[in-house]
Amino acid sequence: MFAVYAQSFSSDNPLDGLVVGERPDPEVPAGWTRVQVKAASLNHHDVWSLRGVGLREEQLPMILGCDAAGLDEDGNEVVVHAVISDPAWTGDETLDPRRSLLSERHQGTFADTVVVPRANVVPKPASLSFEEAACLPTAWLTAYRMLFTRGGLKAGDSVLVQGAGGGVATACIILARAAGLRVLATSRDEAKRARALEIGAHEVFESGARLPIKVDAVMETVGRATWSHSIRALRPGGAIVISGTTSGPKLDDAELTRIFVLQLSVVGSTMGTRAELASLVQLLDATGARPLVDRTLPMTEAREGFAAMAAGDVFGKIVFTR
Repeated sequence: MFAVYAQSFSSDNPLDGLVVGERPDPEVPAGWTRVQVKAASLNHHDVWSLRGVGLREEQLPMILGCDAAGLDEDGNEVVVHAVISDPAWTGDETLDPRRSLLSERHQGTFADTVVVPRANVVPKPASLSFEEAACLPTAWLTAYRMLFTRGGLKAGDSVLVQGAGGGVATACIILARAAGLRVLATSRDEAKRARALEIGAHEVFESGARLPIKVDAVMETVGRATWSHSIRALRPGGAIVISGTTSGPKLDDAELTRIFVLQLSVVGSTMGTRAELASLVQLLDATGARPLVDRTLPMTEAREGFAAMAAGDVFGKIVFTR
């Protein structure tokens, strides 16, 4: 079958190990199902995989991709949940210490077919296109869990989204606005600030700028470059929810004094559960909110999408279609 896969690793030139070609058809273990991929979306995780992060050399070649929407073996339109938990695990899949993502220990979604546990498929409503649905399982599910499960935000609350432009940040903006939150966003890039306003932010600011209010929560995916600003943007008792560190994890100042004096909460968040994915799908179906797609490419041109992701030339999600 056709597939986009990692053949080797390179920390300096990750695309050197990317191959667009053919791989054997997958076997289907008991309790698993085959999904015909109609659309799949790109994540930073895929570029990091080509650098050898989270993927061991003995697992190569590995088909990349965590996210997909397509048709199950009965012809039903479905969205694929990317978190693979231990078969014996019960409860929140993200807390399973043996969990993995598609394309880590199991072949990924950038292919004609992906094989997943039967419990990892969620019905896709007709109101969502395959391209839109393919954006949801990683970036959008991460944003949903950050805002509503880990952040506990509700209509009327205020939130700051750092680093508008990436898949998680744009999802946070759109979902927060759809849920009735007051949304502030930052970016170093003027064009990205303008786009953030277009997709639902009430106000936008340069990175590090003084804000007109103290917010209830900050959605943090940038890390070192924005951490101090995030802490200083919070009201007493507020929370910073972190799910990534694209600028690096090592902080110049952890702002510990502000954290304990203002009784701030630092909350980690990783991916999301199958139940949360189903709730996210229902939210979009009910509200009409939709994922922001930066560009759609045929999977045969996946290298172009990877190059854009590696260069940071993205606002929203890159989607591959079959």
